[in-house]
Amino acid sequence: MGKLVVECLEKRVRVRRLAKAVYKSLNQKAFIRVELIFKDSENMHELNRQTRGVDSVTDVLSYPSLDGIKNEILTPEKCFTEMEGKYIFLGSIVLCEEKIKLQAEEYGHSIERETEYLILHGLLHLFGYDHMTDTDKKEMRDKEKEILSILHVGEEV
Repeated sequence: MGKLVVECLEKRVRVRRLAKAVYKSLNQKAFIRVELIFKDSENMHELNRQTRGVDSVTDVLSYPSLDGIKNEILTPEKCFTEMEGKYIFLGSIVLCEEKIKLQAEEYGHSIERETEYLILHGLLHLFGYDHMTDTDKKEMRDKEKEILSILHVGEEV
């Protein structure tokens, strides 16, 4: 097996582990599908400008396919409009590769750790969490910390 295949399999295992921790924390049981997209800085800047009206590069963008699902247990019956076979399509998470590398260096942890945190952050957005108000921000940060502790990841975020 080639090195690239092994690295991809290792990343897939880590993402699955992360998804399981999110599921556990949010008491989810349904089969859920999420799209992960990686962009370079230029394309992320343009996407942020076009979709949010923010003229800068960002680390992660989330595009939920369902509204009003925070604290809901998802079922195919509740989410029938977003079904793909037996999976509920929860939405897309777009990550900026260059931003991930810069932030990992800035925070003093690995690129993998930064990527996993941003995927976690994006997943919580897809499940309806946000950080627009101080109350919402605290709730989301507490949930991130809970999930990171399930994963036994330190709080260097």
